[in-house]
Amino acid sequence: MGRGYGLHILVAFLFFFNLQVSGQEKKPHLLALKARETMVIDGLNKESIWQKLTPANNFFQYFPSDTSMANGQTEVYITYDDRNIYILAKCYDELDGDYQTASLRRDYRGGGNDGLSFLIDTYQDNTNAFIFGVNPYGVLREGLISNGGQGRDSYSLAWDNKWRGEATIHDGYWMAELEIPLKTLRYKDNSKAWNMNFYRIDTKYNERSTWNHIPRNNIIFNLAFMGEVEFEEPLTKPGGNWSVIPYVSVNGAQDKLADTDAGEKAQDYGYGVGGDVKVAVSPALNLDLTINPDFSQVEVDRQVTNLSRFEIFFPERRQFFLENADLFGSFGNRRSRPFFSRRIGITRDTLTGQNISEPIYFGARLSGKASKNLRVGLLSMQTAPVEEANQPSLNYSVAVLQQKVFARSNIAAIFVNKQDFMAEESPSSDFEYNRTMGLEYNLASANNVWTGKAFYQYSAEPDNPDSTYSYAAFLSYNKRSFSISAGYQEIGNNYNAEVGFVPRKGFQRFEPRIQFTFFPVSNIINRYSIQLESEVLWSSLGFKSDHQFQLGFNMNFQNTSNFNINLVEEFTRLINDFDPTRTGGEPLPGGSSYTYRYLRGSFRTDERKRFVMRLNGSGGEFFNGTRYSLGGNVNYRFQPYGNIGVDVQYNNIDLPEPHNSADLLLIGPRVDVTFTKKLFITGLFQYNNQIDNFSTNVRLQWRYKPVSDLYIVYTDNYYASDFTTKNRSLVFKLTYWLNL
Repeated sequence: MGRGYGLHILVAFLFFFNLQVSGQEKKPHLLALKARETMVIDGLNKESIWQKLTPANNFFQYFPSDTSMANGQTEVYITYDDRNIYILAKCYDELDGDYQTASLRRDYRGGGNDGLSFLIDTYQDNTNAFIFGVNPYGVLREGLISNGGQGRDSYSLAWDNKWRGEATIHDGYWMAELEIPLKTLRYKDNSKAWNMNFYRIDTKYNERSTWNHIPRNNIIFNLAFMGEVEFEEPLTKPGGNWSVIPYVSVNGAQDKLADTDAGEKAQDYGYGVGGDVKVAVSPALNLDLTINPDFSQVEVDRQVTNLSRFEIFFPERRQFFLENADLFGSFGNRRSRPFFSRRIGITRDTLTGQNISEPIYFGARLSGKASKNLRVGLLSMQTAPVEEANQPSLNYSVAVLQQKVFARSNIAAIFVNKQDFMAEESPSSDFEYNRTMGLEYNLASANNVWTGKAFYQYSAEPDNPDSTYSYAAFLSYNKRSFSISAGYQEIGNNYNAEVGFVPRKGFQRFEPRIQFTFFPVSNIINRYSIQLESEVLWSSLGFKSDHQFQLGFNMNFQNTSNFNINLVEEFTRLINDFDPTRTGGEPLPGGSSYTYRYLRGSFRTDERKRFVMRLNGSGGEFFNGTRYSLGGNVNYRFQPYGNIGVDVQYNNIDLPEPHNSADLLLIGPRVDVTFTKKLFITGLFQYNNQIDNFSTNVRLQWRYKPVSDLYIVYTDNYYASDFTTKNRSLVFKLTYWLNL
């Protein structure tokens, strides 16, 4: 399969742009009357406006079935004034027993927790939305949904903002009352209506329900299925909207890996001052500014055992990069991202090979809606020079345009520039610029039956070689009992998106998939499916380099537990030498080929219980040897104050001499304690003998005012083999959110 064949697939894919059939049921409608009285947020319906409103009710069941009304019904009332949107919810539940919650920590998530979530699509584009949630204990969460809510990676709870909510528990129901400032949301001035949907998880009835009916072959937060809330009077701009979020920090660090000539440990003590500013240029367009940003409070990444030949993707967690993150970061796919925000602020020490911090002087981001159907994004960050990495001060800039077309599709363009603007004045600098450009079409039919993507990307440098392209086309057809998809991708040998994520280059890839789903009449089994997947890769030199064929079986039970098993065959032709254990042993030689088969599976217990277990395992051939693995997670919650759990992954790899065999163990205990809704402590401990590291990360957070926090963070790393210290640090950080 050559480049020309791939282009023909790309062109053929574009002819599907007109598949915007709806076939949807009529969406529900709700009228929101304007409040003329002072609202007190206490989780009760004492204000007279609540008695005048007609609620959103008649919720449909989504799980365990989607063909009936919910057993536990819900009523949602909406009102507003010139400054806020107010939501009152009454969740009926006549069964005995406690409600389930992971803890009192904000941003709870998971199907084993009771709660009610509110999706708000202010532009009625069925593509992007805010999500606000509350549970019976008054624990709140907020986040963003992008890309139509088509996958779990389109849902993020990392976004934070300032709003209020309270809940109360009564005999036979619980109630929640929310106050969401209009300044918190992005919307068109004089809006007359917004799309909304509400979904509830009820662990007593073992039920999930939604206001607008959603077929259960779609994710419950899919934005193709929304109701409409009409406002009695159009919403106007709520006046000036500035937020200033300053911080101060004090820190100390000790780094044994950077020992001085005298044999002393390198120590560093200091302080930081900086912050962010948020400016609402319009109700739809936001300007974010940051000076000397500090991300020391961000939780460390969960470690993984890497047995692949390629870099592992870790999601962005830093708050500044999260709002409208999909606008910048959703271009391409997981094998070819032209922009990956984690490339900013992190670089590699050329002496030790370790990732080190790349301080950021300042940055700005303008993002949001320029018109009803046009989203824009501009991002620019200036970093400080890093002597250890021999890296100059660099500028990272990104420009994005996204134009909505048809019901839910869009055409988008991106330009990414990494540049040393002082390169001409620094003869010793070996870097001038790296640029990436991309154009793509995202398909999403009105009823979400047809989805897909086609893109073309190109990278440029001062001495630009050939084959600096990446392009792909993917198409999926998804119905209740049947789904089929196919994709083709090609990445040139010299495609170099330095600010992106491209773990592998120089290949052509074809990936078809088909799945059949069955819904038996059973008190035990909810559904089961059979799927056949394949993936074939060809090297740019013309030979087949990899294939993977999978025959899988998946079963979901009525009690929310799940089981799946897959029979897999893989073929790998190594282009370069590779040690499959990644422990520095004698590598398998480049040019050698291997076909190996194995069985893998997983099982998860009822996630509504306080004790939840997730197990995964595999066994069989691995390159020219064998691999057996067992892992998973065990978690116990002592609600409502927290939970304790441990992640474990064990791999036994047996390869013939002279190659390394290995017993790889990764253990990650985690403790999460919430003393109150404002005071939390988490501890994450990770032992990983593959990279000879044991780490500790302990975070104490006191939310002394809404979205204003005091953090105390302790982090250390040791050699796992003898527990001698690598480095450690202690940070005190105070933030304050001030609305002007």
